[in-house]
Amino acid sequence: MNPKTAFITGATSGIGKATAQLFAKNNIRLVLCGRRNDRLLQLKEELGNLTEVTTLQFDVSNKKEVFEAVASLPPSFKKIDILINNAGNAHGLSSIQEGNMDDWDAMIDSNVKGLLYVSRAILPQMVERNDGFVVNIGSIAGKEVYPNGNVYCASKYAVNALNKAMRLDLNKHSVRVSAIHPGAVETEFSEVRFKGDKEKAKNVYKGFKALQPEDIADIIYFVVTRPYHVNIEDLIVYPTAQASATILNRE
Repeated sequence: MNPKTAFITGATSGIGKATAQLFAKNNIRLVLCGRRNDRLLQLKEELGNLTEVTTLQFDVSNKKEVFEAVASLPPSFKKIDILINNAGNAHGLSSIQEGNMDDWDAMIDSNVKGLLYVSRAILPQMVERNDGFVVNIGSIAGKEVYPNGNVYCASKYAVNALNKAMRLDLNKHSVRVSAIHPGAVETEFSEVRFKGDKEKAKNVYKGFKALQPEDIADIIYFVVTRPYHVNIEDLIVYPTAQASATILNRE
């Protein structure tokens, strides 16, 4: 049986990278996507002895780049079996009346429009084959709004809605669709949100054991390896110390 091919956005760090590493160990071929070419090449070198790997450097929020990148895939990588819509970001933590509009644009462009562009570029081939799997990485922020989370939460609520819409539209084409909504995961996420302030980012995870990227990768792998008649449609994943978006049992 031919190994499946997975297309992973945001593959150079965090959940995307951990998922790529786990998929490679299980003989899933990889299309690794990201903006940082040096990291893509490092990851390709690391995983290339485990599975076949190709890389695409593009920004998911740039529609032209997305479609050109997908079109440029080598023939042996053009059939995508699994799409992991993982790329996304958070910028700032301000009240809506004080929000930075450039930050708003960056979150909506990446978290919503980026997911749409990549999905639009990949889904037609899945529909044509009546086969495929899409995993959308959401957030607890797409289930519960928290103070100063306004536009980030709105973007992740959109991911939640788009996940449901995809499932409805693709149902008759036998394409499975799933969303995974993590709570606190210790990645570069908070560094980006706080504009590189490592101290602030570190405090987000202080006093409790946060989820690790490998924890979410395990769940993604479990979801995509169920028998074809099984579709795990929607999962919220917390660290044990977390009870809601804002309630954490810190030491």
